[in-house]
Amino acid sequence: MKIVYLHQYFVTPDMPGGTRSYEIGRRLVEAGHEVHMITSDQSGRFDASEGWRITEEAGIRVHWTTVPYGNEMPYGERIKAFFLFAWRSAREAARVGGDLVFATSTPLTIALPAVYAAKRCGIPMVFEVRDLWPAVPIALGALKNPLSRWLARRLERFAYGNASHVVALAPGMRDAVVETGYPPERVSVIPNGADLDLFDVPPEEGKRLRSLHPWLQDRPLVLFAGTLGMANGVDYLVRLASAVRMLDPEIRFLVIGGGKEVERVRGMAREQGVLENNFFMMNAIPKREVPAWLSASDLVTALFTGPKIVWKDAVQNKFFDAMAAGRPIVNNFDGWQSRIAEEHGAGLILPPDDLPAAARLLTGAIHNPEWMEEARIAARRLGREMFSRERLARELEQVLTSVRNNHKAGKKF
Repeated sequence: MKIVYLHQYFVTPDMPGGTRSYEIGRRLVEAGHEVHMITSDQSGRFDASEGWRITEEAGIRVHWTTVPYGNEMPYGERIKAFFLFAWRSAREAARVGGDLVFATSTPLTIALPAVYAAKRCGIPMVFEVRDLWPAVPIALGALKNPLSRWLARRLERFAYGNASHVVALAPGMRDAVVETGYPPERVSVIPNGADLDLFDVPPEEGKRLRSLHPWLQDRPLVLFAGTLGMANGVDYLVRLASAVRMLDPEIRFLVIGGGKEVERVRGMAREQGVLENNFFMMNAIPKREVPAWLSASDLVTALFTGPKIVWKDAVQNKFFDAMAAGRPIVNNFDGWQSRIAEEHGAGLILPPDDLPAAARLLTGAIHNPEWMEEARIAARRLGREMFSRERLARELEQVLTSVRNNHKAGKKF
């Protein structure tokens, strides 16, 4: 099967960011499919005047067009980037053609080129929902204009209405899709996956990393690796580091990542007196370097702030990376992924509004060797049994194949 895969933010392991599309794409190639990834060059590594550039990444034919984008950009500029990519990718996807279009959001505007290419080529489209757009940006105040909100909701229904099947990354996302009137039998829940092989790093690698940093050495390490955006709430970690410092000044907090909140978080850490004391920051690193840092860590954090709609069905890459690495996950929200970790003994939920209690809970966990060992085992088991990327990729392949076969037979899946 020839699959036209649309993802504006596709990255490889040599780039910072989540690699779900890369991992799924390469497994589809290994299963015998021809995969064409239509994506954007966000960092400007290619000459924009050359038009579309095509590379091969693990067997995936990747079509790149230069559309600058970053979390630090003003929201208006990001909207422009969404529509610029939609315009360019629509024509490229239709030119490439195939047996099926698979489009993954966000942004929701990815539905525009997906529907265009599917209609032009007379093939089905499967739409993947990673975040609840437009509900989340509306809740965060990013979409304030009533007309913008109305158009965004219309685009949401346009995406679902033209999809032969919808893939949701969490049960709550499935429910939200069904609430729009979409047939429940045509929605599958296929969460993000744990890349067990990628994160199976020898302990010596983590120890080597620790030895390179005098501020770390053999001290306990609490890690955040990801985007510092509006909803990520990394300022919570600054306040937590300040509270923990009163209980155990040896515990270290490390934030690795980029985004529009970097300087605000750095300034806050400086004001709190924790920067370069027990709180440290590093720039974003390629995905293939993340496993070594998880190996060096004791606890991994997944954070959110804002209204409940933002975090209740959140599916964060760092959660699945922690499971793959066998590291307990610490959340400050009571959402889908945090409840799974807590129920299976693989993590903690810290109170978001009670920093002294959160500090006591975290410090107590770190100084409880028995709990730490059991949580590490539980995390790895959870990644292997519930979130194995291999199994989830096979489930997605079955959905795509069924949609293609039913389309040929004149039926909707």
